[in-house]
Amino acid sequence: MTTTLDKPLRREIDVEGQAYTVVLDAQGLKITRKAHRKGIELKWTDMINGDAGAAEAMNESVAGEDG
Repeated sequence: MTTTLDKPLRREIDVEGQAYTVVLDAQGLKITRKAHRKGIELKWTDMINGDAGAAEAMNESVAGEDG
């Protein structure tokens, strides 16, 4: 039995010594550096339709401007 994702699920992960926040919600997945607002967002529909690569590349180009 599975549970419906009706509210955001937040978890912290450590990648190479850097803290990140992962948020899963009904729209998709968002990964941001701890204490930052901008990050990588992937929508479930993009992942299912195979457009995740294009969405990720766009998010990385925007995140690169953030520094």
